[in-house]
Amino acid sequence: MNTAKRSFLMGLLKVFYPGLMVLCFGLATELLISRMPESASISTFLSMRVKVGNLFVLAAILLVWHLFFTMCGFYQSQRLTSPTLLALDAAKATTSSAIALAVLGKLFQIKMVTPEFAIIFWLLSSGVILTARIGVRYLLQQIRTHGHNLRFILILGTNARAVEFARKIEGKPELGYRVLGFADNEWSGQQEFLQSGYQLSCTLEDLSEYLRRNVVDEVAIYLPLRSYYERASQVAALCEQHGILVRFTSDIFNLKIARPQAADLDGDAHITAHSGSHDGLAFLAKRALDIVVSGLLLVLFAPLLVLVALLIKLDSDGPIMFRQERIGLNKRRFHIYKFRTMVANAEKMMAELEKANEMSGPVFKIKNDPRRTRMGAFLRRTSIDELPQLINVFAGDMSLVGPRPLPVRDYEGFSEDWQRRRFSIRPGITCLWQVNGRNSIDFEKWMELDLQYMDEWSFWLDLKILARTVPAVLKGSGAA
Repeated sequence: MNTAKRSFLMGLLKVFYPGLMVLCFGLATELLISRMPESASISTFLSMRVKVGNLFVLAAILLVWHLFFTMCGFYQSQRLTSPTLLALDAAKATTSSAIALAVLGKLFQIKMVTPEFAIIFWLLSSGVILTARIGVRYLLQQIRTHGHNLRFILILGTNARAVEFARKIEGKPELGYRVLGFADNEWSGQQEFLQSGYQLSCTLEDLSEYLRRNVVDEVAIYLPLRSYYERASQVAALCEQHGILVRFTSDIFNLKIARPQAADLDGDAHITAHSGSHDGLAFLAKRALDIVVSGLLLVLFAPLLVLVALLIKLDSDGPIMFRQERIGLNKRRFHIYKFRTMVANAEKMMAELEKANEMSGPVFKIKNDPRRTRMGAFLRRTSIDELPQLINVFAGDMSLVGPRPLPVRDYEGFSEDWQRRRFSIRPGITCLWQVNGRNSIDFEKWMELDLQYMDEWSFWLDLKILARTVPAVLKGSGAA
């Protein structure tokens, strides 16, 4: 598709999607009015007079919707975007739009925009927009499959990754790509490339002439970064002069776990590689859950906390709280709070007990620790000693769910860097280790469970772990 046609289509979409939202607004209004008593619906309808102020409010709402659609990539080419991401973008756009509508309705006192109306609007818009996106995508795929709306791509490099990229896009004709060929100089692995069935279109020295004489929409750079950086830079500059889109893989370091993502800093594009989740909305929900639940539990358990503090004071000499420096998010240090369950000089006695350590790896655990007080044994068994950590959760040093924060002494004993990835997220009170046996699990398995949690993390996984933590605590599974 040429630039003029593509610009026309993008302009059409900028009218199409907000237009669908206006349709959903009208349908939601009709549904709400139809559910009211006849007299009420008539009076409500008559109160909706067209005023100049209302027109400005409508214009503001349309502008906000347009901004959300723009941020979610509705007006950009989505050829290589997966259906799942398209659906997620649609859900984010309609959810944000419904929230914005509710807020603007409250600010400008729009009578029709009640909580019930906002929910109806959200359900309608989510269904309509998602259906529209799927429909537009299917229509474009059919057009491309039949040889229209094609993009011609030239691949620089003849290594295995370049060939794999070519096979991927040729295996999906609905994307509308046609591989023109490959450009590269002779090298030791070129014979293997020729056996793949592909042919060279030109050498790197002849690339400039090739671009002048052929229809090329995109150039995909798969040259080795270390030895061909200067050449790749020259090719990018050449494509810039021709107005040709340059495509290159963001995984230039062949990372196994970390996923690349584009970022912007004062107009400069950056590629970031991070092994954690990129779902900011889910992280926001996680933090909101931490604040709400920890705050409520601190209030709910306040009488119990006071009672336990009194019993600890009566049971043995020493402070009520145990305060220790722990390793938190990205090695940040913080002080964790727990009810004291051992004698006052417990940490000084640790050196004498090292030989009795029952835990593999650098972690120190003894099932029947002689340093425990009578009250401490009960608190450990019931996990009540962990309750003050809700203060750490509320303050933001910890989360309800996450890998357990370890003492500095244990961290210094780590021997493998892959184990330290667990410190790249906020530590928590409970995690997979707690609900799968705690101290009955060896150190290596414990670390694997923490990394499994990180790799599979979602907001729903946190809810499942919290639900499993309650029966685990009641049974005292693996508690020491």
